[in-house]
Amino acid sequence: MTSIDLAALYPVDDADIARLHTRLATAAEHDDVLDVAYRTVDSPVGSLLIAATPIGLVRVAFDSEGNDAVLQSLSDRISSRVLNAPARLDAVASQLDEYFSGRRHRFDVPLDWQLSKGFRRTVLEHLATDIGYGTTASYGTLARLSGSPKAVRAVGTTCATNPIPVVVPCHRVVRADGTMGQYRGGPVAKRTLLDLEGAQ
Repeated sequence: MTSIDLAALYPVDDADIARLHTRLATAAEHDDVLDVAYRTVDSPVGSLLIAATPIGLVRVAFDSEGNDAVLQSLSDRISSRVLNAPARLDAVASQLDEYFSGRRHRFDVPLDWQLSKGFRRTVLEHLATDIGYGTTASYGTLARLSGSPKAVRAVGTTCATNPIPVVVPCHRVVRADGTMGQYRGGPVAKRTLLDLEGAQ
């Protein structure tokens, strides 16, 4: 029996695949079956995967976290209807670009907090509103702002597992002695972000 090379009969190039993908993303959006849209963006701290639900930005992930692992986690924790749909994240990508070029000091995209519960969510909400661009605060200060002054270690864990880093600026939280402490994106990324903002 003779085998048939289907690729030779029906050649498909990258442009064809891109068009098909765009049609799929548009149809998923139209039919309201796209629960998590994602894309990647380049930045001074490496490639970032950004993901959003219809509610808002739900995840920012550093390249070191592994895109496949992050997407699997989003599928497990939110919905299996996850699709690379860059257009839905244009506003976030634009604001990140403005931030990294020094033209934006505060993000104003909607956020979806569903990956953070209870005290962790309280900490991150204070972080998003109370520690401004170019400033730093200690883990203890953030614990006090969050209503639990003794929960310094819990604040540290919250910052280290922040699902929306950069936009929710856990890089601005440092140890009481002024040293950087842990960061989801690693110490080089944290230092880069603090230097970008001119923080001491």
